[in-house]
Amino acid sequence: MAWWKAWDLTETLKSELSGKFERLIVALMYPPYRYEAKELHDAMKGLGTKEGVIIEILASRTKNQLQEIMKAYEEDYGSSLEEDIQADTSGYLERILVCLLQGSRDDVSSFVDPGLALQDAQDLYAAGEKIRGTDEMKFITILCTRSATHLLRVFEEYEKIANKSIEDSIKSETHGSLEEAMLTVVKCTQNLHSYFAERLYYAMKGAGTRDGTLIRNIVSRSEIDLNLIKCHFKKMYGKTLSSMIMEDTSGDYKNALLSLVGSDP
Repeated sequence: MAWWKAWDLTETLKSELSGKFERLIVALMYPPYRYEAKELHDAMKGLGTKEGVIIEILASRTKNQLQEIMKAYEEDYGSSLEEDIQADTSGYLERILVCLLQGSRDDVSSFVDPGLALQDAQDLYAAGEKIRGTDEMKFITILCTRSATHLLRVFEEYEKIANKSIEDSIKSETHGSLEEAMLTVVKCTQNLHSYFAERLYYAMKGAGTRDGTLIRNIVSRSEIDLNLIKCHFKKMYGKTLSSMIMEDTSGDYKNALLSLVGSDP
């Protein structure tokens, strides 16, 4: 279906539906990269910025996916995603987001230079635990420009030097959205499927449901790796994703989510 025809249908659906169900159906009508571009645009427009949405998308996508999202964003909104992020955020958060957007950490090679990994671990320790205050740019540079296989080795070496995990150091050295961004990079590096399982779990845990997070993650991963995410979800939380959706949602919205999620692992 041509995108403009889908757009006409989307507008018609919006006038016929309402609430969370409308939000889900409209999300399904968007081509994947255009949907993620829309989520990023919505996260920045109006008062306040939903940093969590921007962090989630930029830290969990590959270089090629980010390039497609940037292209869709510029086509649909007539501006550069990088420039809009720079205009909407500031300080070290802006720097880590722009660095992630540039996709420098994608490396298909599984080769790891043990010497460089050790050096990076020592540099991270020197930039955080070893000094008063934190050299945030050193953390940002290493987390955003090294490949996942390299970073896993860095995290191992770091724990030996610091006697604590890189996550614990980030939590003690930073705070707020910068802490969330750094931890998200670490989680996505260690296990992308566990990261999404955690996002889905906390979207439903406790009072109220974070429907935006629930919809975005189910829709965006439904044709990529949702089955693997479901397996990790069950392993991590002792219940299935669909059982939690059944407890936490209702009506057509619940039925549509369950049909997307499919049978339990």
